[in-house]
Amino acid sequence: MIREISQETVIDCMKMLPFLFAAFLILEMVEHYAGTKLNRILGRVGNAGPAAGALLGCIPQCGFSVVAANLYSGGIITLGTLVAVFLATSDEAILILLSYPERGAEILWLILIKIIIAIIAGYMVDIIKKNKVYNPAQDEVVCTTCDCTKSHKIWMPAMQHTAKIFLYLLIFTFILNMAIEMIGMERLSTYLLTDSLFQPFIAALIGFIPNCASSVILSKLYLSGVIDFASTVGGLCTCAGVGLLVLFKMNPSKADSLKITGLLYAVGVISGSVLKLIL
Repeated sequence: MIREISQETVIDCMKMLPFLFAAFLILEMVEHYAGTKLNRILGRVGNAGPAAGALLGCIPQCGFSVVAANLYSGGIITLGTLVAVFLATSDEAILILLSYPERGAEILWLILIKIIIAIIAGYMVDIIKKNKVYNPAQDEVVCTTCDCTKSHKIWMPAMQHTAKIFLYLLIFTFILNMAIEMIGMERLSTYLLTDSLFQPFIAALIGFIPNCASSVILSKLYLSGVIDFASTVGGLCTCAGVGLLVLFKMNPSKADSLKITGLLYAVGVISGSVLKLIL
């Protein structure tokens, strides 16, 4: 049984490998040729911060959530802009879903819904907090705690990112296939509260795993039919990659960082629950 599951896991993941590498290569090109400009835009957008943050955050990479955490800690962007970036971020989930071209419509809906949630939540936070802080003297805050590429080449970083995500996929796909084989899809779905309004609560907690593992887990659970679209959206709303870790490290107020974490969880749960009622 283990041999059969291992073979099935490797075959499934190998099918995704070309798509993952192509996507990472494109992202490395964007990061290499326009990354600095995009980061500066995030620090200079002023009142349009939440909208710009949501659009930049939906780009599947760790960079913008980390940069946003640094900029917020330095007093350059508003809390609403930071929240918008975090909520729009899906880390590697979009790239994994792109490996299934037949589900393209779902991916577009996922991105669009997360952008809408991020913009609404970001502007609501700024209206309530009236947080319009901008300190141009700190514009050079940079991403120093993320493993984003600092290389002048794009092929090697793209291969490294692909290998890392491929390894995560292999491990979790094997574990998921074993669980389905030993426990059964029906019982596994029961454990994760499928068709229950409480499933977004679990998915939002999974999203807090502070690296790309959370996006991999949520993506595979969704593709396997264990969690639904609404819960996936709710889980990916809290999936800010290493952005939260950077926030806790760089933000002078740990209490403020905890409040932001709670806010992300609340938005993720509410968004997932509302979508469950609508869809």
